[in-house]
Amino acid sequence: MAKTTTIPTKPFLFLRDKSPFIAAAVASLLILSALWSFIKQAPSSPTATRGCATTTTTTESRDTTFYDDPSLSYSIGSPLKNWDEKRQQWLHHHPSFAAAATGVLMNRVVVVTGSQPPPCENPVGDLLLLRLFKNKVDYCRIQGHDIFYNNAFLHQEMTSVWAKLPPVRAAMVAHPEAEWVLWLDSDAVVTDMEFKLPFEKYGNHNFVVNGWEDMIYEKRSWLGLNTGIFLIRNCQWSIDFIETWASLGPANPNHDELKEIIRATLTDKEFPGDEQSALVYLMLKEKEKWGEKVFIENGYSFSGYWVGIVDGFERIEERYRAVEAAASGLRRRRGEAVSWWYGEMREVYLKGTTDGSGGWRRPFITHFTGCQPCSGHHDPSYGRESCWNGMERALNFADNQVLRNYGFVHDGLGNSSFVSPLQFDSPA
Repeated sequence: MAKTTTIPTKPFLFLRDKSPFIAAAVASLLILSALWSFIKQAPSSPTATRGCATTTTTTESRDTTFYDDPSLSYSIGSPLKNWDEKRQQWLHHHPSFAAAATGVLMNRVVVVTGSQPPPCENPVGDLLLLRLFKNKVDYCRIQGHDIFYNNAFLHQEMTSVWAKLPPVRAAMVAHPEAEWVLWLDSDAVVTDMEFKLPFEKYGNHNFVVNGWEDMIYEKRSWLGLNTGIFLIRNCQWSIDFIETWASLGPANPNHDELKEIIRATLTDKEFPGDEQSALVYLMLKEKEKWGEKVFIENGYSFSGYWVGIVDGFERIEERYRAVEAAASGLRRRRGEAVSWWYGEMREVYLKGTTDGSGGWRRPFITHFTGCQPCSGHHDPSYGRESCWNGMERALNFADNQVLRNYGFVHDGLGNSSFVSPLQFDSPA
């Protein structure tokens, strides 16, 4: 269901027609620029080295903060007031985080994901969940994000699809230093490890979700957005927004009546007991209250529909190899800790293209909507094997981007077990 744009451009070809000295100069400038950015963002915490071990010295403030209030609750259904002020107070008592929050590292992110407590019914479900989690850990390590994986119900009534809201609410309280919380469904695969969220687009917004405004506000469709992935700012607005959203769910004693109201409002949902239908309903009924701060994202694959993506991975890899064949700086071996600024350098050659049909940029998220890897109860409109094979291809496509920093690459996207060493100065 991803909305795509066709831009048939080949931005990397210009280097083939120019002097190699110009190409070298461009690459050198990019490397110097990225290195300067890296130096500016280097942590200022004191370090101590002994033998092979390097440790960072941190000190916890003994000053009273909101954590010392016995009435503080991490749970949905319990009021949390003056959260913006409480966060600022905590940052004041922890100046290393406060400096980051007001400088180049202000958009700190905590990724929240998880799965439900019971073992998977699908024979390969637990393995898939492990690999899906590894994928998210890899992305967070490369991008410098924190991650919280939860597989317990944090609210007794909020289970199944509603189980995502309680850990997001709890993560806001547990991480006052973080400006954003990024929720990723377990069946979402990060397929561009270099991708940086475009925070500059979201400066005046507090909630980002994939969708299309006409489908929400004109067609009143429950498919107008996808709540499997969303980005939410850590602020009082978001605390109130989640509380209101959750009030439409099973924790509300009038939930059965609400489901009938939602069904009468939406045009295409027969059994609207899910959190996605509830959010569309909330957007329709209280647009004036919440809509101004909600960003409906469809400019890139924030939640790319897997069916239209997985068969194109080899084509994307071929185009990226062509870029690296033309730009020797991108072929350098490097430490994983600085791989992010090679991603910034690559942006010069990606300019003018997009992901999706007609483009060749890696999709940020490939979302296996309807596949249900743990239960195995996939949508009957596509076969079981297409789901699992598609996941394996997406996971190996992403894993190739990780393994190249360790000197290896998968022999094929359908082969998860075996890898081959990368040759020196070879496009990945």
